[in-house]
Amino acid sequence: MLTAEEFLAELQNIDSRPETMFVQQQQSEENYPLHEHQKTQLVYVRKGVAYLITPSKTYFLPARHYVLIPPRLPHRVLFHSPQHLITGLCFAEARDADHPFFGKLGIYPVTGLLYELLRYTESWYGHYGAEQYEPYLFLLNLKLVLPRISHHPLPLALPTTEDQRLVPVLRHIYEHIDELLELGSLARHFGFSPRSLSRLFQECLRISFGQYLKLRRMMAAMELLLETRQTVSEVAYSVGYSSLASFSNTFNNLVGQRPSEFGTREQD
Repeated sequence: MLTAEEFLAELQNIDSRPETMFVQQQQSEENYPLHEHQKTQLVYVRKGVAYLITPSKTYFLPARHYVLIPPRLPHRVLFHSPQHLITGLCFAEARDADHPFFGKLGIYPVTGLLYELLRYTESWYGHYGAEQYEPYLFLLNLKLVLPRISHHPLPLALPTTEDQRLVPVLRHIYEHIDELLELGSLARHFGFSPRSLSRLFQECLRISFGQYLKLRRMMAAMELLLETRQTVSEVAYSVGYSSLASFSNTFNNLVGQRPSEFGTREQD
C-alpha cells in the first residue's frame, strides 16, 4: 500500500497528462484523505466490502460492483474487509461533467462482459496514451460500453455530516445497530428534546431519524450478508429487527432484491 506522500504524488501524476488513460491496481485507499481527479474515474472492487466517502454521503460498495466517480468530486474509499483488491481506471479528460451518465456518481453491478474487460487490465499500470494504440483503444471502448450495460445503480446512500452536535449520535447508532433505538430515548441520552433531535436530523442530513436508522440498518445488513456466514434471520436480528418478514420487506424495498438473493448473487 502506498504511503500518504506516495499517494499524493501518484495523484499529481494521474492528472499530469489529461490526454491519457491511467490504470492502477492497489489494495486500498483506506488511509488516504479526501481527494479528487480531473478525470472520470472507475473504481472496481475485486474483493472485499468498501464504503465510498464523499463530503455529503457514504455509499456502500460491495465486491463485483464498480463506482463511477465524475471529475472533481472529492472522495475516498474505506475498506471494512481484511482482504481487498481494487482496480482503478482514470479515463482521458473529456466533457464528462455534462454527460447524463459520466457526469453523476453511480454504483453498478459488474456484468460478465465488464468483468472480463476489467480482468484483462489486471496486469496494467500507468499512463496509456493514443500513441499506445491498442491499450488506449481498449480502455476507450471499455468506457463507451459502460452506459449501455449499466442500468440499475445500487440505490443505498447514507447522508453524513460534520456537525458535532449530531456526530456522537450517529456514532452511537452505528455502534448499537443491533439494539432497539428510539428517538425519545436517544434524545434523552444525548441531552436533546425529541423535537430538537428530530429537527437536527432534518437540518443536517435532510432525512428523518427513522429514515436514517433504516438506511444504517440496511447497510450493516448488506455487509453482514457478504462478509459473514450468518443466516438471513441472524442478520436481521444483528441489525435490530425482531421480525424477519419486516426486515426482508424493508431490504427488498431499499435494495431492490430479497436479502437471500443479495447474499447468494454477490458471492457467485
